[in-house]
Amino acid sequence: MKKRLEDIQNIYFVGIGGIGMSALARYFKFLGKHVAGYDKTPTQITADLESLGVLIHFEDSVANIPESFLAIEETLVIYTPAIPEDHKELTYLQSAGFNIKKRAEVLGVITNNVYTLAVAGTHGKTTTTAILAHLLKESGAKVTAFLGGISENYNSNLVLEGNEVVVVEADEFDRSFLQLYPDIAAVTSMDADHLDIYEKEDALEASFKEFSSRAKDHLLVCNGLPLSGITYGIEDDSDYCAQNIRIENGTYIFDLRTPEKIIADLHLSLPGKHNLLNAITAFAIASLYGSPTELLAKALFSFKGVKRRFSYQIKTDDLVYVDDYAHHPTEINALYQAVREMHPDKKVLAIFQPHLYSRTRDFAADFAKSLSQFDELLLLDIYPAREVPIEGVTSDWLLNMIDSTDKKVIEKGALIKAINDSNAEVVLTIGAGDIGEEVQRIKEALEI
Repeated sequence: MKKRLEDIQNIYFVGIGGIGMSALARYFKFLGKHVAGYDKTPTQITADLESLGVLIHFEDSVANIPESFLAIEETLVIYTPAIPEDHKELTYLQSAGFNIKKRAEVLGVITNNVYTLAVAGTHGKTTTTAILAHLLKESGAKVTAFLGGISENYNSNLVLEGNEVVVVEADEFDRSFLQLYPDIAAVTSMDADHLDIYEKEDALEASFKEFSSRAKDHLLVCNGLPLSGITYGIEDDSDYCAQNIRIENGTYIFDLRTPEKIIADLHLSLPGKHNLLNAITAFAIASLYGSPTELLAKALFSFKGVKRRFSYQIKTDDLVYVDDYAHHPTEINALYQAVREMHPDKKVLAIFQPHLYSRTRDFAADFAKSLSQFDELLLLDIYPAREVPIEGVTSDWLLNMIDSTDKKVIEKGALIKAINDSNAEVVLTIGAGDIGEEVQRIKEALEI
């Protein structure tokens, strides 16, 4: 960093609408910095930032960068690795000699001198960090938390109570989490993913091991992972273990066995065993940090969830509509388990938008298997994100592998009619692309 972060007045974001980028934008705006940025398309996230006074434009053009942000010595440029290499604005800013950092590098600077709790994993990290931030805030800690999703409790991806402790989602994409040196770290999962970056599964595993070695005080790992640390799990021999699990009125009630004691009758309102694991992880981290157990138990009960993580849009006796961010076969399997556990014997319609051509290609067989579980399937075209098409990799290609009789590829414009034509009692929208922008429209159509 050419200048100390606190001395820089202007922060310009290339890709400001990303969930992690927008949390940083909110943070710097709160600190009184001048904040502006570019993103590809307007979303609710960019609208919320604009309402805070952040200047945002949606055309990749140097001419759109506000003039005051072109002062090289006064401006820090932050970009996401998802931005393509030929991006005009980023190319100009690089050639002009601006101070340019990846989002992860800036997080590393922010957390450098603050006690840091970091959650990594190919699945579960967003919900776990959101639960952890809520537990700490509600138990009195002065916490700043950068979340990878919108917390339902705070309607934000940033929790800002103070600088005693920082909670951060440690992202494995582009090896970003290797910019962090956490005091307490957790690894929730290490399934193969992002093979467009890592190429081989063992390279991904090596990266997680390197991240794990950076934990200064404690490392928590899901039982069964090839890492050495404090373990957590469900009904097993873990150091932190959920046991005596039951479901009452759609809520998990369970006992948590810790190395010191058993904490009875904890309540969690999120469905799915994967969320039970997320809650155990967050509870264990907060306990190791030193938060009082009785306050943590109360806080867990009041946690509402994360938007697009098993988010109930409609929940009546006749119809359930859930929106979920799942974009990997393991996550789809976890979603299916949760749906079947909470809504047994009901017909389920799944609407899935594959995310990335490379991920669809690399896990096609697993996607086919996980999607075959649903009673009815509507498949949208692949959301490209940062990628160009890969020849032969299409939603029609994936559909042919799916072992289901009630399946079809569909355009977004035909979704509402197809949903209304279905007699499914549970409707799911699934995916990490722009399918989330369709949720309100679908909800309104179903409520008619």
